Amino acid sequence: MDAKITGYDGQVPVGPSEKRGEPMYPSTPDDVFELVDGYVVAAATGAAMERGLFWILMDEPLPAAVVADSLGMPVDRCRPWLELVAGLGLLDRSARGYVTSATARTTILDTASRETWSFLAREARESLAVVTDLARRLSDPDVPSEIQHTVSTDYVTKMREDPGRAEEFTRMLYEIHLPLAEELATTLPVSGLGRLLDVGGGSGVMSFALLRRFPKLEAVVLDISTVCAVGRQIAAEHHLQDRIDYQPCEFLEKDLPVGFDMILYCDVSEYNEVLFDKFRSSLRPGGLVVIVNKFGTDAGLSHPSRAHRALLRSLSESHRRELRAEDIEDMLRTAGFKDPSTFVLPDLKTRWSSGWSRITARS
Repeated sequence: MDAKITGYDGQVPVGPSEKRGEPMYPSTPDDVFELVDGYVVAAATGAAMERGLFWILMDEPLPAAVVADSLGMPVDRCRPWLELVAGLGLLDRSARGYVTSATARTTILDTASRETWSFLAREARESLAVVTDLARRLSDPDVPSEIQHTVSTDYVTKMREDPGRAEEFTRMLYEIHLPLAEELATTLPVSGLGRLLDVGGGSGVMSFALLRRFPKLEAVVLDISTVCAVGRQIAAEHHLQDRIDYQPCEFLEKDLPVGFDMILYCDVSEYNEVLFDKFRSSLRPGGLVVIVNKFGTDAGLSHPSRAHRALLRSLSESHRRELRAEDIEDMLRTAGFKDPSTFVLPDLKTRWSSGWSRITARS
């Protein structure tokens, strides 16, 4: 699996833009109309990713009839779909048919694997039921349980119930967190680590980067059982299985193992003093806790790159406030940690990877 993507915030932005690669802001009435019609455009693009269209057409142009036959769909449905995707600049038309455009190669094929794009598109599709009736739901205090379950941020429950989804999600997140992991390992001001506890660590991608930096380091990843099973596979694929252990653990409810020099808590959204008390008990005296996330702003809003996720979450948790780095630092002090401080990690060139911060404190 090629791993080239630079971060994940749960959204694939679509919409009008004067310049590719720049933020997409409407500047004309037609731009606004395109945004209003964006359900269809986004769905068509996501379907192209889920069905593998860009990879089917990456080698040579194919006529609509051949594409329709290969995907098992009516050709009269395939033609307008291809035209819509071509209108976005993601396919080129020729006398021989349709082919993946240079833009799609740069922004899709060269950015992440087919499996990752397919998963992200499917996750976006599953959220569509929540937002298609958004005008009404914005004022509705009671969100139906079946709608709550479709909110994309409810990924833990879905992975508990479906090992196949757990594998897809874990491998996707491994791929998109690779650059963040390398940045964290490079900028983390530590040396001589012996034992690392990676809480909610998923594939172990963050631990992998630290294992490569510190040859004597050993790591333990805590996560749900279906994710741990995938993590073991990925560790073996990268010949790190002898230095990392995966322990299934519902860490919000259960005690944590003890005797660690560092605890890593990356891209996990649950924070409270009880959990931080567990962290302190799990660390050796003077041990380091490292928390990495995209924290809220002083106005109580999510980081701009996570506005999409925050809106979805608000539809099932209407009173949840976005925590700031300062709030996390206060919780750490209450739990007995010393000198918490926040460092803003460098942006990794895309809006998906902007806004990561690292909080460190000593037990």
